[in-house]
Amino acid sequence: QVQLVESGGGLVQAGGSLRLSCAASGRTFSSSAMGWFRQAPGQEREFVAAISWRGGTTAYADSVKGRFTISRDNAKNTVFLEMNTLKPEDTAVYYCASRLSPAISIDSGNYGIWGQGTQVTVSS
Repeated sequence: QVQLVESGGGLVQAGGSLRLSCAASGRTFSSSAMGWFRQAPGQEREFVAAISWRGGTTAYADSVKGRFTISRDNAKNTVFLEMNTLKPEDTAVYYCASRLSPAISIDSGNYGIWGQGTQVTVSS
């Protein structure tokens, strides 16, 4: 069983950058695809980015493509989300998620393990 703990959120001005980390515990991390999702107040949770078990395949939501980069370090059981050129509409709680498959998915229903979330607030 994998447990996930996100960190790195905070308050940043528009145009700024943040790097989120998701530390995983458990023996299956290196064989699990990982994803980042976000949920803004009053909105449904939405896909942000995903990465396959070895990092060879990634996917991004159109809204973050070119600004966000997902990566992972299996030796450290950690997945990252580098967020650049942040916009006020990026404000949300960001969640890390793991699925018991090496292949990525953009569907939150395919992820069985979730972190507690970290707040990202982008001021205009």
